[in-house]
Amino acid sequence: MKKDNYTMITKIFLLGFENLHSLKYLFLIGIFLVYCLAVSGNVFIITLVSTCKKLHRPMYIFLTQLSFLDILLITIIVPNMLHIILNKGISISFVGCITQFCFFAGSEMAECLLLTVMSYDRYLAICSPLRYTSIMDFALCTKLVVLSWSFTFVMILIIALTMCTLQFCGPHVINHFFCDFAPLLELSCTDTSVVQMEVFFMSVPVLGLPVTVIIISYVYIIITILKIPTITGRQKTFSTCSSHLSVVSIYYGTLIGIYLLPHEKSSMATNKALSLMYTVVTPLLNPIIYSLRNKDIKVAILKITNKMN
Repeated sequence: MKKDNYTMITKIFLLGFENLHSLKYLFLIGIFLVYCLAVSGNVFIITLVSTCKKLHRPMYIFLTQLSFLDILLITIIVPNMLHIILNKGISISFVGCITQFCFFAGSEMAECLLLTVMSYDRYLAICSPLRYTSIMDFALCTKLVVLSWSFTFVMILIIALTMCTLQFCGPHVINHFFCDFAPLLELSCTDTSVVQMEVFFMSVPVLGLPVTVIIISYVYIIITILKIPTITGRQKTFSTCSSHLSVVSIYYGTLIGIYLLPHEKSSMATNKALSLMYTVVTPLLNPIIYSLRNKDIKVAILKITNKMN
């Protein structure tokens, strides 16, 4: 397809993982098992919170949204990845590639905002326990969830519309296992400064502001915990936010690793490994962390287990 003397690409070839050789089927089975466990774990969290009345609280409503996003994220990535591993790369339509990027970026943005909302929830619960129920009621909880999704939709719509104004003439090969922002822009044969500028400014409310809010929230949380006179009291209070802190650390740790490492050919394997971490492994770890480190979740699981027995 030609447009303004450029040959526009209609298909993109994703290289995926190179040099797997004899480990290909072992890696394939491993990724498939991780996908099944991640989806099952997050569906279990959603079902548990939905059916257990004691978990009908803001923190766990936010948790169900996080689980839904984890299911969405891993489902966007893994099915195509399995095809890539099996066939040593696959061709995907250009529209399909843009669509995958939009859903991927949207789930990442929404998760950043949701983790920020959860940190604010933990801040209120620990630093203002007497006012917590009056501030973080169901109405505010719903508004924060809707606001997170709405803001994400607007941001992705702006990026998608701007990218549609670009001309993509090749090469048609992306050395990755999914359609990410930077590899896509490398295929453009026109000026990408506008969309890059948009993403830069959007990173402030989507990434910079959430990180700042999370850090400030946990500074106040730590200060409040240190004021508790007994070690038992400190441990009990910290346990209410340890799960969220673990998830935040893993999630932002891998994201920072991706964007701080130099994007050179020598670091491509590292970039893929880190991308694999936050697109596949993190959705598996989140329900495990919340199941093992959250007292209310463990109590709810024990009750269901006892009823079954």
